[in-house]
Amino acid sequence: MVLEKVKMILANQFDVEEDTITPETNIQEDLGADSLDVVDMLMSLEDEFDVEIPDEKIETMRTVADVVTYIEENQ
Repeated sequence: MVLEKVKMILANQFDVEEDTITPETNIQEDLGADSLDVVDMLMSLEDEFDVEIPDEKIETMRTVADVVTYIEENQ
């Protein structure tokens, strides 16, 4: 469930097909996210899942799986 919502948010934000996003998708390399995109993405995720993602944690999140794992562990 979390993965599907994350994929939907990322697909909308980066204008890509949801089917192309997998847990292994690298947010910066595969989706072309710059630092502003990452901030926007995190704000959307925080709103959707009612979770706060600290700045120091953001730096360690590289893939969609990293984001999903953090959300699942902190909801």
